[in-house]
Amino acid sequence: MRIQYKLSITFVLLLVFGVTAISSYSIVFIRGYLMDQAEQDMRTDARQILVSMQLGGDDATAIRPVLEAIAPGTLYDIRVFDTSSQLVDQSLRSANWADDETELRFEIPADITATGNSSVLPGSMAGSNRLFIYSRLVLPEEPSPYLVEVSRLKSEIYEPVRTIRWIIYSGMFISIAIILFVSFIFSNYLAKPILALTKASQRIAEGETSHTITLNRSDEFGTLALSLNRMAARLQEDNKRLVEANERQKQFYADIAHEIRNPLHTISGALEMLEFDSLPPEKKSKFLKSARNQAERMNRLFQDLMTLQRSDLDPNFIHMRPFWINEVIETLEQAYQQSASEKGLDFSVKGDDTRVLGDPGKIEQVLDNLISNAIKYTPEGAVLVEWYPTGGKLTISVSDTGIGIHPEHVPRLFDRFYRTDKARSRDQGGTGLGLAVVKSILDAHQSEVQIDSTSVSGTTISFKLPLVS
Repeated sequence: MRIQYKLSITFVLLLVFGVTAISSYSIVFIRGYLMDQAEQDMRTDARQILVSMQLGGDDATAIRPVLEAIAPGTLYDIRVFDTSSQLVDQSLRSANWADDETELRFEIPADITATGNSSVLPGSMAGSNRLFIYSRLVLPEEPSPYLVEVSRLKSEIYEPVRTIRWIIYSGMFISIAIILFVSFIFSNYLAKPILALTKASQRIAEGETSHTITLNRSDEFGTLALSLNRMAARLQEDNKRLVEANERQKQFYADIAHEIRNPLHTISGALEMLEFDSLPPEKKSKFLKSARNQAERMNRLFQDLMTLQRSDLDPNFIHMRPFWINEVIETLEQAYQQSASEKGLDFSVKGDDTRVLGDPGKIEQVLDNLISNAIKYTPEGAVLVEWYPTGGKLTISVSDTGIGIHPEHVPRLFDRFYRTDKARSRDQGGTGLGLAVVKSILDAHQSEVQIDSTSVSGTTISFKLPLVS
């Protein structure tokens, strides 16, 4: 069953139960109120009738004229009885029903005989449909008192209830009809956005994340629609990133396979050549050196991969502590001075003794990669490593006068296995992961890498570390 029908039925049932309960309580309350009010009025009128009879004469002959005078203008039926419960006289209204012997069967209330003339008490008869009021009438010339009975049909008292009941039930049915119409419109107003949101969420759950919910409302439904739209947009972005990540992963595996295949082929070829006994010693030395270089290249490749994996997964990838940056750079200067001299490059360092906060081993790995690249891609000129304080931090830069980096390559320079010149990089023994390792280590230090490169002046790569006083 649709939700709008459920809401309509709920509203109607609530109305029916509510109106029925209220009308039933109202009718019961009104009936009781009318009966109490009628009894109070009859008490007052009974006292007036009793006074009229007492003033009409001193004996029983005065009763008839009083009844004839009172009866036409009253709503009550009046009867007078003696002490033996015999009917003495009655009004004309009473004559119409007093022939029924059941209406004459009553007992004189004990309180009436025990009290004086002012006694006016309610009475009842078994099976009677009337309200009775009794009073004691004492006449001076009569030896015993009389009993005056004033009564009225209960149906006359309850007559207004019929009209009230008709009004209530008529109003109830009219209200039900109105509520049916209003509840259908209102439930449709409530159910329409719910159905729209349900369909939209189902489409999003089925992968249709580009679907947008158009619901121009300022209530909770409108807020929910905006939330679902944001969720769909977020899912769309996440799906896009997942697709891109999947493509990068495929490319990553392809690059690893390619990087391993080349040195393996070189090592395999060198081993095959070494199997020839007639191979000259200088050739054997060349093939051994080639195999060793390729083995070292594979070793660097796996070390770089392990470093990148740790940077991605290990929250304790770096261990921060104060250290002297000049000691790290001087160690690297000694290591690369010979290779720079062999290429005819001027390799120098410039800076004062300075303490910084970082992981000395990882920072040494960063500088090692940067210096190695600078020497590798600088055919002639100089390589300079310098450090200097700037605004509470130490700027460390590696500059060269090499071939430079074209601007189109800068955004992807730190991507894994990305090379500006793939063929030449592989020939020179690069893994394509050096700068990716640099970026991951500096990211862990919360330090941004800056690149300034032109084909005229070469390349400068710099980063910053916190100073320690």
